[in-house]
Amino acid sequence: MAKEEEERLKKRFAELAEKSYRQNIYCFTGFLGLMEQNLFHEAISRMAYVPFTAFGGNEACERVMIRFGSEETTGYEEPFPIACLHIRPSAPKFAESLTHRDYLGTLTGLGIERSVLGDIFVVEKEAYVYCQDNMASYICENLTRVRHTAVICEQTEAAPETALPRLEEGRVNVASERLDVLVAAVYRLSRNQSMELFRAGKIFVNGKLIENNSVQPKEGDIVSVRGFGRFVYRGTAGETRKGRLYAQVGIYR
Repeated sequence: MAKEEEERLKKRFAELAEKSYRQNIYCFTGFLGLMEQNLFHEAISRMAYVPFTAFGGNEACERVMIRFGSEETTGYEEPFPIACLHIRPSAPKFAESLTHRDYLGTLTGLGIERSVLGDIFVVEKEAYVYCQDNMASYICENLTRVRHTAVICEQTEAAPETALPRLEEGRVNVASERLDVLVAAVYRLSRNQSMELFRAGKIFVNGKLIENNSVQPKEGDIVSVRGFGRFVYRGTAGETRKGRLYAQVGIYR
């Protein structure tokens, strides 16, 4: 992302926060990816006077909207303007095995900006897409084919549990709670491979880019490793006889 675009986005965050504060209303960003979430965290000091929450439609979502305002400041509650769409083949027997990239490419091919779209969960030959609710009808009316597969697109309440990433609880044997050590253990990488991920800007904790590999995450932190996945750090659960630690993690599969 170009520097000018980064500054434009940070300015937009500040404008939404100020509007929420002055008018006592909720204001929302579009869906933000990890790099955009990091820009929000970099700019957060400018908006400390306005409460905010982040949500993507489901707790398993990585892409999230930021909502400025709270019930305490506005005097009312307003849900996130997020809809969930169910995309299924009209003739399942002849349907292709489609990927996340196939669905995303088709949606952006309809002229839909990435900020309108949240996470896309693919399960077998179907998909569930989170999007801004004011675009749900347009997508349902115009999304009739993904690659060579004719599809039906309908709005639904939420993606079912079977379509969401499964959180697999486990533990890893580590020398310390340093983030580079945890990443290496969870994804079975060498220490050098783990360090390279930090140098490449691929490690995020709760949407914030982490460049210091010696950071120790807190219990409940969500660690995103681009190209590998995400895990939730649960803390430690005792030591081995040699003084190493058992770290508890929940890995999204």
